[in-house]
Amino acid sequence: MAVQQLNEGLVVQGLAVDYAGSVIALDGVSMQVPPGGFVSVLGANGAGKTTLVRAITNLLFVHDGNVSQGSITLDGQPIEAAGARKVVRAGVCQVPEGRMLFPRLTVEENLLVGAASRSDGDGIDADLEKMFELFPQLVSRRSDRAGYLSGGEQQMIAVGRALMAKPSLLICDELSLGLAPMIVRDLFDLLSQLNEEEGMGVLAIEQNARVALAHSKYGYVMETGRVVVEGTSKDLREDGYVQEYYLGGAGDAKDAYEAVVARYTGRAS
Repeated sequence: MAVQQLNEGLVVQGLAVDYAGSVIALDGVSMQVPPGGFVSVLGANGAGKTTLVRAITNLLFVHDGNVSQGSITLDGQPIEAAGARKVVRAGVCQVPEGRMLFPRLTVEENLLVGAASRSDGDGIDADLEKMFELFPQLVSRRSDRAGYLSGGEQQMIAVGRALMAKPSLLICDELSLGLAPMIVRDLFDLLSQLNEEEGMGVLAIEQNARVALAHSKYGYVMETGRVVVEGTSKDLREDGYVQEYYLGGAGDAKDAYEAVVARYTGRAS
């Protein structure tokens, strides 16, 4: 699948990734997040979603991973070998799976970690207060150690920490994992608000297809390291294969699956 408009936004083209030179995790993945876009990537455990995030954020090396083929560009500039720090400075920030907070630091200290690449002191102070406006539940916990907070509150900190870097593209890896439905809805509503009002791009890597497709504008479905379906979120919600396997049934899965196989893999079903 060739990605169009290769000079705009985040573009992943024909990406192949392996671990330890032997385990193939991604096999020719192409996708795009246009400037100010809201894109979801759906798939079950082992589909390659987190590997995709690691490749974009230049953290594959931590896990002995390697880009063996393809490219990743941001506004036309290659970033697949730029280094994680440069990727952040270019405007790509991540809310990692599992939150990965510093549990012994306070809520405020964790938020300030997100501004480590910035040097505008007044702007940092203003954005810190903005985080407490966005997440009023954290105001009374400002000086508490993050490790003592609930899972939902910790996820708010993780989102706020990433926003403190003033990203042009925010990548959320399994934002809904382990959270109550109401908290998930509120967090995705906030992402939609920032996307629509401030033009911040969002790439949501999600197992929760229903909430992701309800908020994103375009989506990709990954299985075993490949993109097997893509389209507008509306089209994906109406797709028989996506309905059957990701939205709880009611789709004509067999016909849809055969169409997917024929179009994207070239193999007989």
